[in-house]
Amino acid sequence: MNTATAALNGRWAGLIVEELVRLGIRHACIAPGSRSTPLTLAAAAHPALVCTVHFDERALAFHALGLARGGGRPVAVICTSGSAVANLHPAVVEAAMDRMPLVLLTADRPPELRGCGANQAIDQVGLFGVHARSSIDLPVPAEDYPAEALLRTLDEALWCCRYPLPGPVQINVPFREPLVAPEDPVPGIPAATWPSDGRPCTVWHPARRAAAAPTLAEVCRALAPMERGLLLVGRLRDEAERVAAERLAGWLGWPVCADITSGLRASRVPAPWLRHYELLLDADPQGLDSPDGILHLGGEFVSKRLLGRVAHWRVPVVRVTDDSRRLDPAHRVSLRVDAALEAFVEGLMEVSGVEAGPPRPSAPAWTRRLLSAEARIATALTAALDGPGELDEPSACRMVSRGLTGEVGLFLASSMPIRDMDRFAAPDGACVPVYCNRGASGIDGTLATACGVAAGSGRRVVLVCGDLAFLHDLNALALLARQRPAVTVVLLNNDGGGIFSFLPVAGVGEAFEPYFGTPHGLELGALARGFGLACSQPTSREAFRAALAEALAADQSSVIEVRSDRAANVRRHRELTRRLTDALDVGVTTG
Repeated sequence: MNTATAALNGRWAGLIVEELVRLGIRHACIAPGSRSTPLTLAAAAHPALVCTVHFDERALAFHALGLARGGGRPVAVICTSGSAVANLHPAVVEAAMDRMPLVLLTADRPPELRGCGANQAIDQVGLFGVHARSSIDLPVPAEDYPAEALLRTLDEALWCCRYPLPGPVQINVPFREPLVAPEDPVPGIPAATWPSDGRPCTVWHPARRAAAAPTLAEVCRALAPMERGLLLVGRLRDEAERVAAERLAGWLGWPVCADITSGLRASRVPAPWLRHYELLLDADPQGLDSPDGILHLGGEFVSKRLLGRVAHWRVPVVRVTDDSRRLDPAHRVSLRVDAALEAFVEGLMEVSGVEAGPPRPSAPAWTRRLLSAEARIATALTAALDGPGELDEPSACRMVSRGLTGEVGLFLASSMPIRDMDRFAAPDGACVPVYCNRGASGIDGTLATACGVAAGSGRRVVLVCGDLAFLHDLNALALLARQRPAVTVVLLNNDGGGIFSFLPVAGVGEAFEPYFGTPHGLELGALARGFGLACSQPTSREAFRAALAEALAADQSSVIEVRSDRAANVRRHRELTRRLTDALDVGVTTG
């Protein structure tokens, strides 16, 4: 056995892991494999790293994404070569779209085994294409390669992972065999010279994220003439952004539409909150007409109706975000400010005092009309969903929003769950952080990501997901069974793709059920129990409330399955829309 090669591999992997730790990484997600052995052993031996091992690379990568989202720092993923790398791709796409920093350490064959038919060798350099902020192919470990060159390459990769647009980076790490030797490794690579205070070789500092005073003055001038200003608060990422958005909402006094992913649906800050704007637009498409200007903070909205109204209104839109991408699907943004939200709010309030004072509150009559419609919607919704009645998907979502405490995080799966929570969440529940995979809005990796969020944030998490998302991530039930803090899954099981029943394709006839409805007929509770998870199946609202309270009191993850019928679910949604339309008396002009 060539012990020198094995020793070089061990030293090389040790240098990589140590530098990543110095760059702030504290969690490594590892899939078992042979070619990645040196990296796995180095990560397992490092005292500053918490390692999670999972057999499914796809779920593992989504778990890492959740860790990055919940913990607010980059997470490393270690996998072997070949198709294992390709299995990371769905999570890489989501991380790229949602600005989540992942460091993908993809082990590889050495150059002489690439492109020649060697086993388990694919072209994995740059495999993630435009979805990786950077893709680096390291050299094979060699005695004459300077350690400092290796470490500074890693420093640059981690910079690309964080700035200017956070996202995933790939570091491809080829190794020659023997990968590891049972003997003690011998010196091979020159020792690196690290700062004694634990810093990496190179410290990179980001540019300022605050808006300049002239920019803020221009914003003041743009907002000043708006007599019916509307504040839109999209997805927010952390508590600092939520506090800043609340502060601005109270200061402006404009009607506020806050997306469910903002975490502000139950905000207690005094402001004219339109907490049921999506239902208002469903019951009365003209119900929000007509603002003469919009200030949009943060990310995108779940509501397609709201986006459609923004496109229809053709009024000035001021957009504030620290995301350098265009983010203007309605093509209506007239003034764009790239800045951290908290710095923007602080600066705007300072500059406005110098310029002309705060923007005027929206016209009192217009605001009162909107708040009156909001109150009627709220009253009708309370009557329909809060009292005794059938347990269905809208009432389950409503009860989840009411059953959370301030210490819990809420994770919403794509498709119908996030839409129903956006529509039916109660405004008098706890104000909690809301997480989701809305970068690419796929249903894949939902369970694994929710587990990662719980581990990264240190919060217990309630996940609301549909049955197809549950099945799509079935391997992640192994993660869920051992997850601490626990994850409570509220599983809305309508035996198929419920959202398609709301789309025009529902009218195509016989082809709809097998090709779009896609019933599976599986006992999902039995599947959960097969992974050692408790699963309850309440059949009434009262039983659901009790099951949720019991699950949140336990320190183990569990599943609460709510069974429903897709056709009945469509009828229920339409019935609720009719109730709200009647409550608004839409026959009366509201323009």
